[in-house]
Amino acid sequence: MTKYFNSFIGLFRLTAFIEGLSLLVLLFIAMPLKYAFDKPEMVGMVGSAHGFLFLLFVVMAIVAAVSYKWSIVKTGLILLSSFVPFGTFIADHKVFKGIHQELQNQPQTS
Repeated sequence: MTKYFNSFIGLFRLTAFIEGLSLLVLLFIAMPLKYAFDKPEMVGMVGSAHGFLFLLFVVMAIVAAVSYKWSIVKTGLILLSSFVPFGTFIADHKVFKGIHQELQNQPQTS
């Protein structure tokens, strides 16, 4: 777990995971509780947390796009992944994991 705190892309991966998880909790737990059982409280809590995490994800995606010189298309697809359930997990597998591994394999300069 500590490998995620050693680089920006690691923190971005962690943020993407938590943001994706918050979307799933919102869609598959909080929303059904609100509409099926008339319990809207969880939507407010989870929705606020998800909103914050979504904004953090967007800012981090833009910073990563500039830092790693991603194309507009790649950046757009990564941003779109946050709108689709399980999308950030797919983006992590297809994009972030490879970048993170490349950075970890580079020799350290001191």
